[in-house]
Formats: sequence, C-alpha cells, structure tokens
Amino acid sequence: MDSWVRFCAQSQAKDKVFRAAQYACTLLGYTLQKGGAGPDIIQTISRLEAHLSLTRKLMRLGNSAEALEAAKRAIHLSDSILRLCLTVAHLNRAMYFACENVLWAGKLGLLPKLDQYKWSQRSFRYYLFALILNLTRDVYEIRLLMECEGHSHTSKSLRAPSPSLTVNDDDLSFQSPRHSSPVNLSNAVLPLLSGQLCRQLRLLVTVLHSNPPLFLDLLRNSFDVFIPLDRLGIYPTGSGFIGLCGLASSVLSILTIVHPWLKLKP
Repeated sequence: MDSWVRFCAQSQAKDKVFRAAQYACTLLGYTLQKGGAGPDIIQTISRLEAHLSLTRKLMRLGNSAEALEAAKRAIHLSDSILRLCLTVAHLNRAMYFACENVLWAGKLGLLPKLDQYKWSQRSFRYYLFALILNLTRDVYEIRLLMECEGHSHTSKSLRAPSPSLTVNDDDLSFQSPRHSSPVNLSNAVLPLLSGQLCRQLRLLVTVLHSNPPLFLDLLRNSFDVFIPLDRLGIYPTGSGFIGLCGLASSVLSILTIVHPWLKLKP
C-alpha cells in the first residue's frame, strides 16, 4: 500500500498511467471497430480517449522548465556524443511540451483562432527529433559496451593456453590464385561473414542482457518512435498498431518508475 501511495504521489507516474489508458482506448476502439461493434460504443471510447489526452496536456504544464533543467545538466557530460544527444533531445522535449501547452489552451477555447493541426504537427516533429536522438544515444552506448565486451573476450582468449598444433605438409602447400575458382572463394568468405555476424549477435545479446536499463530504454524509444511517424504521415501504421506501441511503451515507463534502478542514467 505504501509503494502505491508513493507511486501515485509522483506527477510523472500519473501521466504514464493516463497515457497507458489513452493508448489502451486507442487499441480497444480499433479492435471494436474491426469486430463490428456499434457506433455508440466506439464514439464513447473515442470521447474517453480525447478526455484522457486533454488531461495529460493539463498535467504537462510546466514540464518545459524541467526539460530545460535536464538539458543544463546534460551539457556538462564528459562524453561529447552523449552530451550532444542528450542536450539536444531535452531541448526538443522542452519545445514539444511548450507546443502541447499551446494545444491545451486551444482545445479549451482560450486561443480560439489557434490552428490546432499546425501546432499538433509541430509538436510531433519535436517529439520525433527527441526520440531519434534518444535512440542514437542508445545505439552509441550499445556500441561502446560491445567494444568493451569484445576486448574482454579477446584478452581472455589470449591469456588462455593454446593447444599444440600439428602441421602437415599438405597444409603448407600453396595454391595459386589462378587455379582458385569463384565457387571456392565464396565458400570461404560466406562462413567467415556468418561467423562474424554470429559473434556480433552474441555480443549484442550479452550486452543487453547485462544492462536491463539500456535494453528497456531501447525498447521504449523503439515503440514510441512509430507514434510521431504515423501522426506526421511519414510511416502510417494505423490506430491499432499505434495503440499497441503506446500501451507497451507506457507500461515500460511505469516499470522504470516503480523500480528506479531500471531507469537509464544519465
């Protein structure tokens, strides 16, 4: 009970719960429409989704200042790639929240002449830029960890005693490249490439398995990126898929709030 009270006391946790409910309504509305449900229940689900979206916009008032503070902290990071990605990502988030605040005022009628479609598209563009930078940060950290893991495996193999080798005279024979056929060359290259690919995949699995915060952040950003891509018309996927992606990323965000050690830092 105490953990639930602490969870509900966080404004970010409430936003993620409302977000999960909003995208669950999106997925439910798509499922009911495909199942041939009546227009009344579909309209009710659509109105509930709109109310949840408006509530989330209200809860985000002032989040631009928080994103700007995060950008000020990120600009002091020692790694230049992380500094660039995180600082610009937080600045884009600040602009995204500002656009959401303007949209909230427009939907309430405080700005009756506001072009809501224009500001919505602008909001999703800032959201997309922030997600792309976050994904770039995830890929960069994965590459660094894979290099460290690869060097660790190499040093261990070098320290290990090598078995004795017996060299036959046939192994020392040299065949001129003029007599080697393209088929033999491809047979030699393909296993080498497949072996290298398998090693990279094993390194990737090892790195993601040993770093749950990085794996969850990569999953969450990968789910989220389809939302602005669909809203901007760059890669339309449909409301059902968007509802599923939004619900999955919201659940992952709630998981990082319940268990703070799963949140990727910085």
